[in-house]
Amino acid sequence: MTENDILLPLIRQRRSVRKFTKENLTPEEVQSLMEAALRAPSSRNKHTTQFVLVEEAEMLERLSHLRAHGSSFIADAPLAIVILGSPIECNLWREDATLAAAFIQMEAESLGLGSCWATVYERFTENGQDSAEYVRRALNIPYQLEVLCILAVGHKAEQPEPHPEQELRWEQLHIGTYRTPEEKKEPQE
Repeated sequence: MTENDILLPLIRQRRSVRKFTKENLTPEEVQSLMEAALRAPSSRNKHTTQFVLVEEAEMLERLSHLRAHGSSFIADAPLAIVILGSPIECNLWREDATLAAAFIQMEAESLGLGSCWATVYERFTENGQDSAEYVRRALNIPYQLEVLCILAVGHKAEQPEPHPEQELRWEQLHIGTYRTPEEKKEPQE
């Protein structure tokens, strides 16, 4: 590792955090997160991804019910960032919105904050309502925008250990051409 290695150590230590302290984020932390989002690459440099920042406890609680399972942690976060895409403006809106969300998560880690992603797109509430529609109504989001996910962000109340390097699935890599696991076992000519 060289002195210029900044990103890979952050990637190594970043884990989804679902437990947050009650401490609010500072305006500078929120601005830094959003600058990272706005600097994310986008298809044809269109930058059509939009964001709704939610800090009100009552709304965070409401948003935590956007899925039948796996979104309750939003209620305990001091900040939720709703990631929106525009299919009308860009057919690659999901990719663009995903990149912006990933940039936010990496910036959160660089600031010592925790984050966790809650998928909204193509998910359903406990009573079967479309999750995107649930979020759209709660936050007055126009129909021309799609809701990809919500990121919960806050100061970590837990610090999950990084995944050990030996758990990395190096067998997922293919060099030159795709090879099945059986083909990888065969000696190369």
